[in-house]
Amino acid sequence: MFTRLGLTLRSVRSKWISATCALLGLVFVMTSLYMSPVDRYMQNLDSTLTPPITTTNNNEPMRACFVVLVRNNELQGIKNTVIQIEARFNKRFHYPYVFLNDDYFTDEFVQEISSLTTAQVNFGKVDQQMWGYPSYINQTYAASQRADLAAQGVPYADSESYRHMCRFQSGFFFRHPLLDPYDYYWRIEPDVDYHCDIEYDVFRYMKENGKKYGFNIAFREYMATVPSLWQTVLDFKKAHPEVVKQLPRPKDSLWNFVAGDDGQSYNSCHFWTNFEIASLDLWRSNEYLKFFSYLDRSGGFFYERWGDAPVHSIAAAMMLKKDEFHFFNDIGYRHTAYTHCPTEPIYRDKCSCDPKTNFDYDPGLSCYTTFKNALR
Repeated sequence: MFTRLGLTLRSVRSKWISATCALLGLVFVMTSLYMSPVDRYMQNLDSTLTPPITTTNNNEPMRACFVVLVRNNELQGIKNTVIQIEARFNKRFHYPYVFLNDDYFTDEFVQEISSLTTAQVNFGKVDQQMWGYPSYINQTYAASQRADLAAQGVPYADSESYRHMCRFQSGFFFRHPLLDPYDYYWRIEPDVDYHCDIEYDVFRYMKENGKKYGFNIAFREYMATVPSLWQTVLDFKKAHPEVVKQLPRPKDSLWNFVAGDDGQSYNSCHFWTNFEIASLDLWRSNEYLKFFSYLDRSGGFFYERWGDAPVHSIAAAMMLKKDEFHFFNDIGYRHTAYTHCPTEPIYRDKCSCDPKTNFDYDPGLSCYTTFKNALR
């Protein structure tokens, strides 16, 4: 009897284990079907992004700097940024800062910023040739165009200073004499957050790996601000075959990051330039100088509201090879409501941001997937 009872108990136990395994399997399947976007991303990590970046042990600093376009009334915002940059990165590397303003910096600004770092800090004024209206711009027409955009609710539609800033960042910041000693720059702005410790020299990484443009947020442009930009780019290519001859073939460049309809339209993608680590040689090149001059003469910075982000992005996508771009996945960064936060577990002890805030795969506004597809 005890033998039969033992067999019965084993049979019941076996069936219970089988049923439990089946139930757990069902739970696993259902869970995988209803993963959050972050969980799904974590399960399908791009293995090329996972290893932390390293550089050679050469301690000689690069010819590089931080560049900041800022006004006196933004002192507190830029102090917060510099404090983070120093704590996260520059206390190790001591790269200099170049602060630029369309007005003279106050003594208070200079003193308070200088007290935040042991690195060299230079302060400069942007002259009127780099900031004001060029002679070929019809300012009356520009004012009427601003009013039209404002009626449409376009951000910064009626701001003249915003347009001067975008034009300066597109075509002049790299020509300021204070930038002359440098080969690379890292653009920083007020009121942003840097969430991760950066333990390697980003400028050395760029040089040693042949990178010329680095970013970490790819965004969609507000197309009402750039209605004629793409056609102007196409017109430039027709007008300057000598430049086109020097460019990489479209399949070797990142052209598909910005081009839609087989190159006939702009798909609205651009790199956010409020975080930008790049080679100054890119903008100093004859090809880019001709490109900017052509765009500038068209009047789009003032008659529309062309931003430096689409201008830089289209130019870089056209002029650089794919392997000359770098996505700084390991640098957590917030600007306004949008955050890039590394989601890989390997970065968790280096970053303070919440991976669930990561913007990379936002279906409506992020162009990171477009960037990845363009690399193929």
